[in-house]
Amino acid sequence: MSEKTLFQKIIDHEVNADIVHEDDHCVAFRDIEPQAPTHILIVPRKPIPSLDDLKEEDGDLIGHLFIVARDIAREEGLRDGYRTVINCGDDGGQSIYHLHLHLIGGRRMNWPPG
Repeated sequence: MSEKTLFQKIIDHEVNADIVHEDDHCVAFRDIEPQAPTHILIVPRKPIPSLDDLKEEDGDLIGHLFIVARDIAREEGLRDGYRTVINCGDDGGQSIYHLHLHLIGGRRMNWPPG
């Protein structure tokens, strides 16, 4: 068995985080290095390393992450818009290999990103 990721330790309440949402399928918490006034990570409880590792049966779970993102955006007052991002692989900017959805808002987003 491989070592737990930081995100799995947060999910298991072994590491403290500013959790804003928790349910049977995911945990959402504030990023410790926010890139905007609101920067929340939504992490499935199921340990999926990256987007490339999704299985067909994970479709409902991924949909749930986006519904949670929408609900949190409303709760956070992001009425003028927000961005959701899933980084995949080193070149995609993924630094922790436990799939996670970034919810970023509270300022105008630039395009193209990165």
